Amino acid sequence: MPVDHHSVRRYLLGLQADICAALGTEDGAAEFGFDEWTRPEGGGGLSRILKTGAVFEKAGVAFSHVHGTKLPPSATAHRPELAGKKWEAMGVSLVIHPHNPYVPTSHANVRCFIADAESANPIWWFGGGFDLTPYYGFTDDCVHWHRTAHDAVAPFGKEIYPRFKKWCDEYFFLKHRNEPRGIGGLFFDDFNELGFEQSFALMQAVGNAFVPAYQPIVAQRKATPFGEAERNFQLYRRGRYVEFNLVWDRGTLFGLQSGGRTESILMSLPPLVSWDYGWTPTPGSPEADLYDTFLQPRDWLNHAS
Repeated sequence: MPVDHHSVRRYLLGLQADICAALGTEDGAAEFGFDEWTRPEGGGGLSRILKTGAVFEKAGVAFSHVHGTKLPPSATAHRPELAGKKWEAMGVSLVIHPHNPYVPTSHANVRCFIADAESANPIWWFGGGFDLTPYYGFTDDCVHWHRTAHDAVAPFGKEIYPRFKKWCDEYFFLKHRNEPRGIGGLFFDDFNELGFEQSFALMQAVGNAFVPAYQPIVAQRKATPFGEAERNFQLYRRGRYVEFNLVWDRGTLFGLQSGGRTESILMSLPPLVSWDYGWTPTPGSPEADLYDTFLQPRDWLNHAS
C-alpha cells in the first residue's frame, strides 16, 4: 500500500480536536486557545493551550507537520541512510499539568515520519504512546491506565502490550536520578512492521485510547482536598518532569535541532516547579509510598486493586 500522508494528517487534526474537547469539558472553566504557526524551513502547526483552568493548571495539545531536506543529527545518528533525503514529520503531542496534586500529570503523542516519499521505496514509520506521572499513587488508577493501554493494542498481537510497556519503562527513565518518571504506559518508535495500513491503525488505536485512559482518573481525583504540603511535593516532583524533557527526551532534541518552534516544543514544561536540595520523603509517608510502591517495576495488569 502506498504511503498515505493525507489520511494521517486528517486523523491527527481530528485527534487534537477531540482531545481538546474532552479535556475542556472535564475542566469546565477554561477553553483551549489557538496558536497557528509556520516554520521557515517548511511546514508549521497548531498549538492549543489551556491555562489556569479549574482542573488543569496548564494543558497543551499540539499538532505539527514539518518538512525539509536536511535532518538534524538526532535523526541521522542511528539512520545514516536518511542523510540528504526529503522528509516530513507530523504528529500530535500533549502534556497535561493538573492543579490538584492527586491528579497525575500525563503525556501522550502519536507521530508519523516519511522520507524519500516520491521514490519507489519510501522510508516511513510511526511512533507514539502515553505515560502517567502521579504525585500520589492509587493502585486503581494504575490498573485502569494499563488495562486501557493493553486493550488498545491487543488486536495487533498479544506481544505488543508487554513489548511497548517495557519500551516505555526503559525510555521514560531518568538515568541521572536512577528512577522512572512515572508508572509508564506505552511507547513505540520506528514502527512499520505491520505494513502501512495496519501500522497506521495501531497508531490510531493508541491515540484514541488516551482520553478513555486519562479522563476517568481526572474525574475521580480532581476534587480531592489537598494542602500546602501536597502542593509543595507536586512542584518538587514536577522538577523530574522538566529534567527528563530537557536532558533525555528525543522529541525535544529533534524539534530544537530541526529548527522547530521553541515555544511549542517547550509547552510541555509546567508553569510552576521547584527544586529542593537534598530533600527526602519522611519514611512511611504518602510521598515515600510513591517512591517505594509506585515508582517500581510492576505488572499492573495482574496487580490486585
